[in-house]
Amino acid sequence: MELHNQASDTTPMTDPTTASAPPPPPFGRTLCAMITPFTATGALDLDGAQELADHLVTRGCDGLVLSGTTGESPTTTDAEKSALVAAVRQAVGSRAAVVAGVGTPDTRHTAELAREAEQAGADGLLVVAPYYSRPPQDAVEEHFRTVADATGLPVMVYDIPARTGVRIEPDTLLRLAGHPRIVAVKDCSYDFLAAQKVLARTGLAYYAGCDEHNLALYAVGGAGCVSTVANVAPAHIRAVLDAFNAGETTRAARLQQRATPLIEAMMAGGLPGTVTAKALLTAQSLPAGPVRPPLRPAGPETTESLTAAYAHLSA
Repeated sequence: MELHNQASDTTPMTDPTTASAPPPPPFGRTLCAMITPFTATGALDLDGAQELADHLVTRGCDGLVLSGTTGESPTTTDAEKSALVAAVRQAVGSRAAVVAGVGTPDTRHTAELAREAEQAGADGLLVVAPYYSRPPQDAVEEHFRTVADATGLPVMVYDIPARTGVRIEPDTLLRLAGHPRIVAVKDCSYDFLAAQKVLARTGLAYYAGCDEHNLALYAVGGAGCVSTVANVAPAHIRAVLDAFNAGETTRAARLQQRATPLIEAMMAGGLPGTVTAKALLTAQSLPAGPVRPPLRPAGPETTESLTAAYAHLSA
């Protein structure tokens, strides 16, 4: 039997250091999962939304995700969602991508919201897995394809099984990657291996949807983050990714570690990120307002601990 002689093999080897640069992320790198400001009486505060959007973009966010989990989408009306997109679009112009959350458990309703978001000026759509009914994977796939076919906008698929009750399995994502308008994933699956497997086999842009994973996912080829913490610390969240891009990996790690107490206080303290973000924004005299029921505002002790964590980051 003839042995293979590696030295005489003329097949060129791929050098990862000379590979072409990846395409730019479709919606920017530092995206904020923006809260939806309300007035003191609980009405939609469009002036406040414009002020907050401008503040976030000025301080480093190159994308805003509206009407997601943090944006209290379950308690805002279709008309409010469209008005919010239009107002934020007007406020930020072309300085940042505006991604509209349109996810519902009803495929037909989701497609309707997608068309309304397109008309209101959105640059892209955030579409969560259809929740509560727990459909099988072929139905999950068909849901996303139907919504993606409803408009000309690019789609970010949102995988957050802890809230929806249904996982978007890696094989389903591999198939969805073939759709021309399904271009990105917001990953809250807490399955880091699965994320890397899909990254390795598709051109999908992977965004960390959990702030503790921002740097880790970015370091293995992710596109950036969709950050709740960016509502209150946009410049710091961006600085982590900027440091990594500059080759300052140790500094990037230290910046991520420095944010850990605030990430823990906001995202792992037993309250939704919406509640904690609004408490801190209010403390900073930025537009936020109350949360809508069934959510409740943070109490004095929680607000005090949040403020202390933010002060530590800012020191």
